[in-house]
Amino acid sequence: MKIAVRTVFDPAAREELIGRMERVRPDVPPQWGKMNAGQMLAHVNASLAMGLGELKTAPKRTPIANPLARWLLIYKLKWPQGTPTAPELLATPPAEWDADLARFRDLMARMGSRPASAEWPRHPAFGAMTGKQWGDLTYKHLDHHLRQFGV
Repeated sequence: MKIAVRTVFDPAAREELIGRMERVRPDVPPQWGKMNAGQMLAHVNASLAMGLGELKTAPKRTPIANPLARWLLIYKLKWPQGTPTAPELLATPPAEWDADLARFRDLMARMGSRPASAEWPRHPAFGAMTGKQWGDLTYKHLDHHLRQFGV
């Protein structure tokens, strides 16, 4: 039995993520971690821009660039709370909540409509990835942060 993988290439999955992000309140504290809601939204926007090749990140030497480790982290393992991230994904301070939320909607639409068969940028930690892997990883990353804020 094959388990369905959620991906931002699925319009219903994108709408679900957007709806959940719209339910995050800027003044609600996280259930874990150090980011407040505004910082989280700026962080996921930066990660979407990175996936689209619009934000350059320095490559990191990590064991998760190994194809087996990458597969396990994208498809099988739950991400631990407090997982480290690329510093470039924390460099943009939050703007005004509604403006950042509008940017999130735009980035999601652009990422979800980009062909999985297109050339995709290298991930700073996971290395070379296919479009399918980017779509699946992006869903998992967004879900992780939305659960951080209880939605």
